[in-house]
Amino acid sequence: MNHEIFSPRLRQLHTITRRQFLHNAGRISLGAIALQSLLGRSSAKPALEPRLNLLAPRVPPNPAKAKAVIYLSMSGAPPSLDMFDWKPELAKLNMQDCPASFTAGERFAFIKGTPKLLGSPYKFAQYGKAGHWVSELLPETARIVDDLCFVHSMSTDQFNHAPAELMIYTGQMRAGGASIGSWTTYGLGSENQDLPGFVALLSGGSDPTGGKACWGNGFLPGVYQGVQCRSVGDPILYTGNPDGMSRQMRRDTLDALRTINEEEATLFGDPETVTRINQYELAYRMQASVPDAFDISKEPRGILEMYGAEPGKGSFANNCLLARRLIEKGVRFVQLFDWGWDIHGTGAHDDLITKFPAKCLETEKAWSALVADLKQRGMLEDVLVIWGGEFGRTPMNEARGGSKFLGRDHHPHCFTMWFAGGGIKPGIKFGQTDEIGYHITQDKVTVRDLQATVLKILGLDPYHFTYPFMGLDNRLIGPAGDGSPIEDIIS
Repeated sequence: MNHEIFSPRLRQLHTITRRQFLHNAGRISLGAIALQSLLGRSSAKPALEPRLNLLAPRVPPNPAKAKAVIYLSMSGAPPSLDMFDWKPELAKLNMQDCPASFTAGERFAFIKGTPKLLGSPYKFAQYGKAGHWVSELLPETARIVDDLCFVHSMSTDQFNHAPAELMIYTGQMRAGGASIGSWTTYGLGSENQDLPGFVALLSGGSDPTGGKACWGNGFLPGVYQGVQCRSVGDPILYTGNPDGMSRQMRRDTLDALRTINEEEATLFGDPETVTRINQYELAYRMQASVPDAFDISKEPRGILEMYGAEPGKGSFANNCLLARRLIEKGVRFVQLFDWGWDIHGTGAHDDLITKFPAKCLETEKAWSALVADLKQRGMLEDVLVIWGGEFGRTPMNEARGGSKFLGRDHHPHCFTMWFAGGGIKPGIKFGQTDEIGYHITQDKVTVRDLQATVLKILGLDPYHFTYPFMGLDNRLIGPAGDGSPIEDIIS
């Protein structure tokens, strides 16, 4: 068929897919016309700039106290009562029946009947100018407490792992919400155009229970999705050229694809087409930039020993060092997910006596080194560091199925997180729990409060920072806007 005889309009019609035709046809139905009239809006799609760089750095609307974030996510919910929230009264009541006043009307994930109270089997001591209580299992953390801010009154309304992780990281208990790292890059872009703006690093042998949605973009354009990187092998899969394709051939291919995608973006106004253009170009640039950024063997021996990092191995320590290197190179948000903190006590693989000390040993040196390293490089004042899990653990022994191993069930009412760096008052503690660590008695902090605090520190207004989707101006803190920044910990 001779396409040269087609009119320009006919050639345009031939480029429209069935899905696009039906989509556009639906917009000119009588119902759609009536709705547009009532809303007073034009039905025409706004033209998009196909060469728009969605990850270009942007100035926040409000003064920012930090430029980047490192979020240390302890997947599985670490037991605060055995780490940072010392309860001497709970130790006195060890293995006594928990009073019914605490358990009446409560739902637990696994505890049945009348549980026994469980004092921490570990010694605590006070450190730093403010006298922070720290477990004997965390000697490296004890050395940096004057740089940390402990919030002992965190709470959530979820007590199962997946919904709790999704709630704290995306603002929704179900998959489909945009993660906090995606919101950050949507608002601020990224300083380095040759690396992803949002990077997710995993350790512990498993994804978080909430899955890849924990760093997903949700309803935001795909360019803001977190990029999962590895510390062993190729950092990012499928970015290398296949056999037989040179870098110039790749460049020529992408130029041709860009021309096609730019025409489609101009014609149909689909933001995902602009995302596709951005992602192709970023992947091309990453072929040259990623190998250098992820090569921790270039670090001095003293730094490797400081973190406990070993080049070529997958570990939380390597990921902490990678986080510093990525932030140093201009990546906006790095989130580490370390699996293995689900201390139920069903066996030696998840108990307080065997598994928990081993978990502390393999991680706390690295997170302490990260804070100290950022500080010695003058970076800590510009980087917000967050540490924590998705909920707390009960002050009672779980004893699932009569298990003789010590462990704690899920507990949404209170848990501890710590913060350091940009925008945070160092060396303080905020919030308080009761004498056995069951309820908050002072300065309750919700997940929404946490999210609002992070956004404010980055210079983003948590109430007016929105993205339109399905008829709503969506926010990280949810449609009701019930979160408030924790002003007392913000410097």
